[in-house]
Amino acid sequence: MHTALALVFLAVTAGALHAQTLSPAQQYARDVYKEIVEYNSVNIGGGTTEVANAVARRFRDAGFADQDIFLGGIQPNKHNVVVRYRGKGGANGPKPLLLLAHLDVVEALKADWSPGLDPFTFLEKDGYFYGRGVIDDKAQVAIFTAVVVQMKKDGYVPDRDIVVAFTADEEGGCCNGARWLFSTHRELVDASLVLNEGAFGFLRDGKPVANTIEATQKVTGGFTVTAKNRGGHSSLPRPDNAIYQLAAGLMKLSAFKFPVEFNDVSRAYFEQTAKIETPRTAAAMRALIKNPRDVEAETVLARDPLYNSMLRTTCIATMLKGGHASNALPQTAEAGINCRMMPDARISDVRAMIVKALDDPELEVSNPPNREPRTAAAVVPDVLKAVERITQEMWGQVPVIQIMQGGATDAVPWRSAGIPAYGVSGLMVDPDDLRLHGRDERVPVKSFFDAQEFTVKLTRLLTSGKTTP
Repeated sequence: MHTALALVFLAVTAGALHAQTLSPAQQYARDVYKEIVEYNSVNIGGGTTEVANAVARRFRDAGFADQDIFLGGIQPNKHNVVVRYRGKGGANGPKPLLLLAHLDVVEALKADWSPGLDPFTFLEKDGYFYGRGVIDDKAQVAIFTAVVVQMKKDGYVPDRDIVVAFTADEEGGCCNGARWLFSTHRELVDASLVLNEGAFGFLRDGKPVANTIEATQKVTGGFTVTAKNRGGHSSLPRPDNAIYQLAAGLMKLSAFKFPVEFNDVSRAYFEQTAKIETPRTAAAMRALIKNPRDVEAETVLARDPLYNSMLRTTCIATMLKGGHASNALPQTAEAGINCRMMPDARISDVRAMIVKALDDPELEVSNPPNREPRTAAAVVPDVLKAVERITQEMWGQVPVIQIMQGGATDAVPWRSAGIPAYGVSGLMVDPDDLRLHGRDERVPVKSFFDAQEFTVKLTRLLTSGKTTP
């Protein structure tokens, strides 16, 4: 009995000591993080309005005027929130620094997660924070909120306005978030520079080895592959079956590799990453840059999902449906194909390669319209120097590497208008344990608070008048 009581006492004391190790600013960031993760703001079948209202309340409680807080969207369940922190420059000063993140998350079911974990219950366990969105992208929402609120508490006055924009519809939506704000309320989100999601630092064996800046991104495209058949009664099977035909084509597609392509950002990425990689991987990177048709080098790099995504367009099956009755031969079978295309790719060219890979003229492939190419944002030297300086202050001689994002982000409207927009977070993650959009999404506790410190330093440096982005 005494032993049990002692253990309980030690456990409670350890928890109290852990809580005491957080500074007030860190505790505030954690509180915001927990609150927003526990809002189910999935893109499909959910919405962002409740979490947008919760974030807006945080800013009001911190003393931000109603006139500096915007809530709205074209759908009542998908609101955005924009907050302006007034700087010295006023209307005639430099354009604002925009801190951009999204409130919506990809769908998640508790049944798909491990026992004891709920995607919409924030949990700290074994040195990690768990929950849907803890890495994509509610970590950045919580950090941006905490950083700007702390600036106001400290009485810090930036040399320009700082605008915080948290959006809907990033995770597969099209119309209610960043694009809508930029096209219909540009005065709220106009900026000289945008800091966005889309880049992480990388850990190896728990130690930071690189920080990254996302400067361009792939183009997302979707295709539908359809097999059609006359069908019939399931008691009279035939070799021609729509589901089998579709499956055979998809297996061929799964083995197909799009050609290796480099652009300025991805080439620089591999050149810099080779300096911190193992000798074999580094040699493969240098060889492939020299000769993109080097099969041996490509084979080495393609084993790593991140490196493979940086080398080429990728297309994978993500959705399936088929048949119309359990006792009938299927008349139709369909697969959804999600492509992440190189920034200057055309959908028509990618479609032609999918058709070739399927190798079955009877399979129909949809013909979606072309999407706008992705422009790169040449990294402003002052911004790069600021990121390098803070990275080295925090983690030593860790390189800062430009990266091409394989996923889509909300940076596109600003980049298309010629406004520099970069993914940069200082959030250190293990590239072999990236669980965003997946089961048991998590981020190291230390990485979250390090990213908070990184963002404080970067935001202050970029708005101190010492840099001119």
